[in-house]
Amino acid sequence: MPNRNLVVVVDDDPGMLKCVQRLLRNHAYEPILFSSAQVFKSHTNFDRTACIILDINLNDGSGIELRRRLNADGISVPVIYMTGNEDPVVREAALNSGCIAFLTKPFSTRELIEPLHRAAGSA
Repeated sequence: MPNRNLVVVVDDDPGMLKCVQRLLRNHAYEPILFSSAQVFKSHTNFDRTACIILDINLNDGSGIELRRRLNADGISVPVIYMTGNEDPVVREAALNSGCIAFLTKPFSTRELIEPLHRAAGSA
C-alpha cells in the first residue's frame, strides 16, 4: 500500500496556504494546495490522500459544501476544517458533515498535526 502522506489544503488566503504548506512539510507530509473551491473541484485523485484540510469560508464556496460533494461522490477521505468563523451554527454544521477536527484560526501546530497523524494512521 502506498504511503498516505499527501494532504490536500483548500484555502483562499495565500498567507494561510503558505503557512500550512510549511507546517505540513516540516512534519513529513506532502501538501497539495488549492486556492479556491472551483480549482479544487477539478482534483480527482485521492488514492494516496491522508486528509483534506478545508477552509469553511472560501470566496467562491463553502468548505462544508465541498465535503458534502465529496461524500456524494463516494470519496471518504478524512477532513479537517479550519475557519476564522466562531459561529456555533457553523461549527455544528461542520461537525455534522463529518470531520475529524474543527480548528479556529489561529490554531497551534499540535491542533493540526495530532488529528492529521490519526488520519494518516501514524499516531
